[in-house]
Amino acid sequence: MKIICIGRNYADHAKELNNDLPEEPVFFMKPDTALLRNNDPFFLPDFSQDVHHEIELVLRICKAGKHIEPEFASAYYNEITAGIDFTARDVQQQLKQKGLPWEKAKAFDGSAVTGTFLPFAAMPENIAFSLEKNGQTVQSGLSSDMIFSFNEIISFVSRFVTLKVGDLVYTGTPAGVSAVQIGDTLAGKLGSTEVFRFAVR
Repeated sequence: MKIICIGRNYADHAKELNNDLPEEPVFFMKPDTALLRNNDPFFLPDFSQDVHHEIELVLRICKAGKHIEPEFASAYYNEITAGIDFTARDVQQQLKQKGLPWEKAKAFDGSAVTGTFLPFAAMPENIAFSLEKNGQTVQSGLSSDMIFSFNEIISFVSRFVTLKVGDLVYTGTPAGVSAVQIGDTLAGKLGSTEVFRFAVR
C-alpha cells in the first residue's frame, strides 16, 4: 500500500506559502508507517516545533492501473474520505532552502491521517470538506477549487507509478494551515458527516 500526496493543488494554499502555481501535479510519497487510522491520537514528533495540519480529500484506489487516461480514471477509485497530511513546516523550510527532498518533514510516523471511507458514488458533484480544531473551523474547501481534478491526478501519477488496490491518494489542501499543539482536538468532515476526530498528544 502506497500513500501518494499531491502538493500545491489549491491556489489559495500555494499563495499562503508563497509558492508558484504548478503547471502539472506535484506529488510525493509517504510510507505505510505514516498512516494514522481509527481516531488514534497523533503524537507530536520531537524533531519539530512547528507541525501543521493540512486537511485533504483522500481517494482509495480500487483497481490496479498504469498509464490511465483521464476519461477512464474514475473507474480506479470508488471511496473517499477526509484526511490530514501533517507537515513539519520548520523542517520542510530547511530542506527547501537546501534543495533537498521533503521526506523528513512529510513522511514521519503518524503523518497521514485517514477518516472513515464513504462511497464515492454517494458524494455530490462538488464535495465540501472541512477541519475543526477545538470546535472552530480552521480549514474548508471544495473539490471544485482544485487546480487538478481527481481524474487528472490519477492519470498523471499513473504515468510514473503503478497504482494498486488499497493505495491512498491525498489530493491537496486549501488555505488555513496552522500549527497544532498538545491538547488540541481535530475533527474532519465530508459535507456535514464527521469522518475523524482525534487528539494531539
